[in-house]
Amino acid sequence: FVAVRRAGIALAREVERRAPDAVTTSWWKEERGKRIFIDFNQNARDRTFASAYSVRRTPIATVSTPLTWDELATANPDDYTIATVPDLVAGRDDPWAEIDSVNQSIAPLLAMAEADDERGLGDLPYPPNYPKMPGEPKRVQPSKDTDRKK
Repeated sequence: FVAVRRAGIALAREVERRAPDAVTTSWWKEERGKRIFIDFNQNARDRTFASAYSVRRTPIATVSTPLTWDELATANPDDYTIATVPDLVAGRDDPWAEIDSVNQSIAPLLAMAEADDERGLGDLPYPPNYPKMPGEPKRVQPSKDTDRKK
């Protein structure tokens, strides 16, 4: 899990470097603003995530739905529900149908993680209920951390 998490952090940091006004790796909500948080901690032990086409526990039963890049620009999560997704799927091809047709390696991401380490970008905070890990930064909200470097 540590290697996969490091790869996830490296990918998240690269996306953040490319789109700093839109994306963040900041664990603390107070530092995010309106930017999208890439949750690297989903790559940690005991973490779960919603698989494609799984129903979410929301009042309207939204469904985790794979989208094409073209669909993403106008997508509204409330449009993808247990009532609407079956017709959507029946009317188009699955955007993820070929996802397993090419084997991928995390080696390039681990190389990016090493490069980040060499630049002084170490680990990021684990979830609050997770055991403290070696090299992990403090898990204190920045506004409440009295001895944090300014």
